[in-house]
Amino acid sequence: MLGQMMSDPLTITSIMQYAEQVFADTEIVSVSADNPRHRYTFGEAFLRARKVANLLSGLGLQEGDRVATLAWNDYRHFELYYGISCSGHVCHTINPRLFPEQISYIVNHAEDQWIFTDVAFVPLLEQLQEQLETVKGFVVLTSPAAMPATTLKNVHCYEALLADQPADYQWPALDENSASSLCYTSGTTGHPKGVLYSHRSTVLHCLATGQRDVIGLAAGDTVMPVVPMFHVNAWGVVYSAAAAGARLVFPGPKMGDGATLAELINDEGVNLALGVPTVWLALANHLRESGGSVPSLKRVVVGGAACPEALMRAMDQLGVYMHVGWGMTEMSPLGTLNTLLPWMEELPDEEKMAYRLKAGRLIYGVQMRVVNDQGEELPWDGKTSGQLQVRGPWVCSGYYRMAESDAHLPDGWFDTGDVATIDSHGYMQITDRTKDVIKSGGEWISSIDIENAAMGHADVLEAAVIGVPHPKWTERPLLLVVKRPGAEPKKEDILDFLKGKIANWWIPEDCVFVEFIPHTATGKVSKKDLRDQFKSYSY
Repeated sequence: MLGQMMSDPLTITSIMQYAEQVFADTEIVSVSADNPRHRYTFGEAFLRARKVANLLSGLGLQEGDRVATLAWNDYRHFELYYGISCSGHVCHTINPRLFPEQISYIVNHAEDQWIFTDVAFVPLLEQLQEQLETVKGFVVLTSPAAMPATTLKNVHCYEALLADQPADYQWPALDENSASSLCYTSGTTGHPKGVLYSHRSTVLHCLATGQRDVIGLAAGDTVMPVVPMFHVNAWGVVYSAAAAGARLVFPGPKMGDGATLAELINDEGVNLALGVPTVWLALANHLRESGGSVPSLKRVVVGGAACPEALMRAMDQLGVYMHVGWGMTEMSPLGTLNTLLPWMEELPDEEKMAYRLKAGRLIYGVQMRVVNDQGEELPWDGKTSGQLQVRGPWVCSGYYRMAESDAHLPDGWFDTGDVATIDSHGYMQITDRTKDVIKSGGEWISSIDIENAAMGHADVLEAAVIGVPHPKWTERPLLLVVKRPGAEPKKEDILDFLKGKIANWWIPEDCVFVEFIPHTATGKVSKKDLRDQFKSYSY
């Protein structure tokens, strides 16, 4: 017997129409290259999204065609998110921090028809345009007054095009399983892989993140997504903020600058922000050095890499509670979010901190398991680690235009490439990436645990650990450290500091000071680059 309930499709259009009806006056604030503080409302944004849809129709685009964006977090990018997807096209957000050859590969693989770009990336596209096989033209996201001189062919000014478009548009009735957006992985091994999201998966992800124990946005919030809109839909905040009626603050190209972020948070009363650990390290360092504060900021969601305990304690001192989250491009991206259960609030400080630093508690909608090398499921005891696998309605079932063999889906589960433990309460802890875990004398060592312990040293600005060859133990950890400005620690001091914080046999024999630690295009430490840099090192 089937239920007798309506089956309206779950589309991004429904989010937009709801926000336009209920939260039309809610403000969106942006920093952009041509306006240091742009302000308008959801109502004005969605009116312009209709103009975008008319513009795309005038360019001859057909349903399902891919339209690329190469842009920072601002109001124009927000308009494109809705105008492209809701008119039946696919919004392909491209990470401008990728290598140029990766960008040209991505554009060609996606068969993008048009590219909407910020002014900052025009020189990059000028270099690449002859390699872009399917691109018919470019639209620069700026005003006529700020339009740069360029050698791009068939190039147009966004504001000039939009001014000529009617504000009326009849949004098409889309199948909820229609493709809505496309994002490629950073491609640390081989070519980047495309993850093709649907309207349905996006709406379900939006509803899940709205749970109080997840991100839990509300109409009284002012949220700043520092995580880029070119990376996994800004962790879904572009949709969940509209659905909740939360005020949005976009930092534009200034998302990595601690001083600018502090000013923006204080000026606009931001109470929730989201970003990778390096962003919050920059903010915490700026506030410590300047003696400043961010009294309105109450919560921060941190993901993309493990959160060092020292950073979490520094934010605690600023009155900012950090929630660790975990996910992947292939998961839309959220899989866990760390909020404590009531009884955990009464735990002694060290035990409570150990829980807070975990990758988070499994959220409803995602299934998760850890398995051994034989694919056998391992217990949720918080101790037994194995390969982490996931599945659910916003987890990818395969990569765009790639063979099924590349989908990492053993028995219908997506293999994340992470090694993790899960405890009986559903809290997951990443112990390492499969390719980064160190095997010494036949036993596993977690590079993440060593890094987090080292970050607790007062003179350490950033730390990373890689495995290097060892004549007796096959492999041993090597600690790489960026010193805090003005500090001159000795390596013996840092190695001694690790005693009692990790297993003694995990402590590296050597600590090497480096000027900087390389990061991937999404802000994670690039272990691949570090292994290349230290490939000749051996104990």
